[in-house]
Amino acid sequence: MSTTTLAPGTEKEQPRSAPTGLSDRSRAERRLGWKLAGPAFAVMLLVTAYPILQAFYDSLFDYRLTDPANRSFTGLSNYGVVLTDQIWWTALGVTVLLTVVTVAVELVLGFALALVMVKALKAIRPVLRAAILIPYAIITVVSAFAWQFAFAIDSGFVNTWFAWLPGISADTDWFGGTWSALFVVAVAEIWKTTPFISLLLLAGLAQVPEVLQEAAKVDGATWWQRMWKVTIPNMKAAIMVALLFRTLDAFRIFDSIFIMTGGANSTETVSFLAYRQTISRLEIGLGSAVSVLLFVCVILICALFIKGFKVDLSQARGEK
Repeated sequence: MSTTTLAPGTEKEQPRSAPTGLSDRSRAERRLGWKLAGPAFAVMLLVTAYPILQAFYDSLFDYRLTDPANRSFTGLSNYGVVLTDQIWWTALGVTVLLTVVTVAVELVLGFALALVMVKALKAIRPVLRAAILIPYAIITVVSAFAWQFAFAIDSGFVNTWFAWLPGISADTDWFGGTWSALFVVAVAEIWKTTPFISLLLLAGLAQVPEVLQEAAKVDGATWWQRMWKVTIPNMKAAIMVALLFRTLDAFRIFDSIFIMTGGANSTETVSFLAYRQTISRLEIGLGSAVSVLLFVCVILICALFIKGFKVDLSQARGEK
């Protein structure tokens, strides 16, 4: 039985397995991140953990603030009451509708503003950025009062300015119907928070390598092709952060609803429902259950965004 040997220098190289785990740079950055953010994270955890746990504890009781002596343990029955009530599902539907519409429009407008700021002349960039950020600097309550005044029947100017459009007249009551009131709320939210989206997307545009843009131009790619194949994929992390932050903020909308509609005409959101149950009706148990369900919805939104985008931060930093 003969054996075959290989001549020196002709040994077959065994395939090397791809390195697994985090790189030294990633581990160092993770340690540094925990050192920098750890104290603030600990303080935030202490500040937020107690209210969350207290709300969950209160949701397990039939507890009215006007009759504290008759407080009784009911387990998860408050959640059953909330989830089987049509008011909860209506509020959830209004919240989801406002969130989807406002975030989608803000993403498009914010991206357009970010492109304008990137292409603007260096001399006017600071002035342009400051002007765009003015709406975001205004307090939400003040902004809501301003938009309520603009669309009011007796004192508003919207009906006068746009009376030439079909369906709009001098006596149009924008807050008299569900859809028209939600339209006003959505316009107010879009006007105020679009600058926030544009600022985050502007930071993402700054991370797109100019070399890739030039290479795509040399290859004959059109503007749309460069946008979909080069720009957007390289700013995926910035888009995820912008959408996540803004979606969480939009899902907890309260100020605009409280000022403009007061929850009337089926414009109540989940946050406003929690306020009405806890503060107006003094139903601590039911209000706490609504608050806990709102918290669960926020956690689910975070999980869906993180899993859906699948952003590789090491690749975003340029690591291999």
